[in-house]
Amino acid sequence: MDDNTRRAALDYHRLPQPGKLRIEPTKRMVNQRDLALAYSPGVAAPCVEIAADPAKALDYTARGNLVAVISNGTAVLGLGAIGALASKPVMEGKAVLFKKFADIDVFDIEVDTTDPDKFVEAVALLEPTFGGINLEDIKAPECFAIEARLKERMNIPVFHDDQHGTAIVVAAAVRNALVLQGKTLAEAKLVTSGAGAAALACVDLLVSMGLPVESVTLTDKDGVIHSGREGMLPNMARYARTTNARTLPDVLPGANVFLGLSAPNVLKPEWLPLLADNPLIFALANPEPEILPDVARASRPDAIVATGRSDFPNQVNNVLCFPYIFRGALDVGATQINEAMKAAAAEAIAALARLPAHDSVAQAYGGRRLEFGPDYIIPTPFDPRLIAEIAPAVAKAAMDSGVATRVIDVDDYRRSLARQNTRSGQLMLPVFEAARGTQRRIAYGEGEDERVLRAIQDALDEDIVRPVIVARRRILKDRLPGLGLRFELDRDVEVIDPETDHEIMGGLVEAYRATAARRGVPAAEAFRHVYRRPTVTAAMLLHTGRVDAALVGGNSEYWGEVEHVLRIIERSPNLSRVYALSGLILDAGALFITDTHMVPDPTTEQIAEMAQLAAEEVRYFGLEPRVALLSHSNFGASHSPSARKMRKALKLIREAAPDLAVDGEMHADAALSQALRERLVPDSSFEGPANLLVMPNLDAANITLTALSASSSSPTVGPMLMGLTKPIHVLTPGVTSRGILNLTAIAAAEVARDG
Repeated sequence: MDDNTRRAALDYHRLPQPGKLRIEPTKRMVNQRDLALAYSPGVAAPCVEIAADPAKALDYTARGNLVAVISNGTAVLGLGAIGALASKPVMEGKAVLFKKFADIDVFDIEVDTTDPDKFVEAVALLEPTFGGINLEDIKAPECFAIEARLKERMNIPVFHDDQHGTAIVVAAAVRNALVLQGKTLAEAKLVTSGAGAAALACVDLLVSMGLPVESVTLTDKDGVIHSGREGMLPNMARYARTTNARTLPDVLPGANVFLGLSAPNVLKPEWLPLLADNPLIFALANPEPEILPDVARASRPDAIVATGRSDFPNQVNNVLCFPYIFRGALDVGATQINEAMKAAAAEAIAALARLPAHDSVAQAYGGRRLEFGPDYIIPTPFDPRLIAEIAPAVAKAAMDSGVATRVIDVDDYRRSLARQNTRSGQLMLPVFEAARGTQRRIAYGEGEDERVLRAIQDALDEDIVRPVIVARRRILKDRLPGLGLRFELDRDVEVIDPETDHEIMGGLVEAYRATAARRGVPAAEAFRHVYRRPTVTAAMLLHTGRVDAALVGGNSEYWGEVEHVLRIIERSPNLSRVYALSGLILDAGALFITDTHMVPDPTTEQIAEMAQLAAEEVRYFGLEPRVALLSHSNFGASHSPSARKMRKALKLIREAAPDLAVDGEMHADAALSQALRERLVPDSSFEGPANLLVMPNLDAANITLTALSASSSSPTVGPMLMGLTKPIHVLTPGVTSRGILNLTAIAAAEVARDG
């Protein structure tokens, strides 16, 4: 890990408060009666009910939506046996993924023992607290015995994700890749590199789904797992072959599936011709795979290649599985996660990839086609359909196999999940995916600002930008060494220095004179503006085509910087104004608000215009917009000018965009509560909470944005300027380096999608 990433990670975990989790009440406690109901004497009532019928714990407590993520820290990431306490950040991270992807609450528990007996006893005694147990980062071979013993003792799901989560996603990917190659599992011949917990779990699941045992050959760092080998575990011995082969290349001839869960670069390019026609190469070691995809395809262009990395197609990522398999298991009160449920999850993941890509996913990739094929054999992690497909499949398998304690209507369950599947934690992921690899040239006006410099390093690491910064080299040479950044000036980052780059600056001055002379800037002032105002310099770099996008401001008043931008970058000719859209990442989901920064009192036509522009932007975040036009009036209750303005705007929007889910005018609580909306009107045009709030004026929008952000410590995305002919965004003075990185990705994705 480089120093910049290390510092950023430490700040992420430390600020604004230590850790990644907190506990919040789900019931109000504002008066004496609330206290009496929540605790003594009222709490005795559910206690008595549960004592008489333990199943009622699911009705009266949070147990049915509570999972424990438990580790002893003996195999943490690539760090090894760092101990229980040091594993806590990882366990908190897993807890966050459960919450963000499937709305499952988690307590992370770190058990300070390497003794399997003590560990099993400690975990088993926690059964009354939890609806499920997710074991994490426990070294082999102890992990096998620990899981088996806990499953035997406990009457709730116990799941070692390092084994089974990987296995489920691998099984889905193998299933689909074989379909593309015209083969079935029964016809496959598989060779592994690695025989640890994950590899064995993958093979076990594939065998349960139809792969013949005799078609499997395991290898590890000591060579082929053969029948004469000593010290094998029972689940490894099952696959021991009677063979004289002792090395990986000895067993590759004729194999059509290579499954790597081992170490970097162990699969040599010169061995690839040994594989059968149209092989599947799953190189899943992280961060460096057993062979890089471009190397594999150079030797075997007929191969389908998957890795564990997000910067290559076909990423095998456990997050496709574990949140949703627990969601389904919890919702039917499953007593275990069995092979039928794992297979059902794998089949659901595989089937989803064979469907046409969801509109929001296509938008997330900047309009690129995502079509079932060699580079798309498993869904993307932010496909909004994942939870609504996997969890019901798992729940049904649990009911069919007899391990469910509750019966549900699967179709109703699927519809319910589909309405709540856009968790806020995924808001920026589609944008980064659309921007990654585009290498767009983005100018940064405040190139000497530490926040900008740190954001640039992160953007380079994300492979989304070729930065161009307006800065003085002499200042950078003093500042950069103390920041621990890895990029090099004039190699990784182009510098436009007003003190030395007079040829470039002179050209910008002449272009600015021609552009701004009729926009309130005297020709005599052009030199001073271009040389002394970094916003003008960066905007002119964009105007003259030297860069593809620009981020400016961040150190002065927002409106003043916007005025400089509007003198240079033209408004789209079919629009009446430029607007600003801001997003919030709230616990309940992503929420966008417009217009937060630009138009003080928009007209009816401008309300309609900004709503349609903002809805289109929301789609690029992988979300289907649900638009609420807000007012002090609810559905015609007032005839004030502002209420009439919002009603007329609704009519204009519906005429121009009849397929857009939009309604109003309404109060904010009605926008965010379907139940309240249904009491007010019987025919609201969208289900669930609105994710785009269109305000009657700038005061309402900006006050709502800042109040929500401050009261919830919610990260803010934006403001994003809408309606300009070229992508440029103005940073607010309070922006963080993460906020600059987000706007960098948004700008790069805009360029990718528009050109």
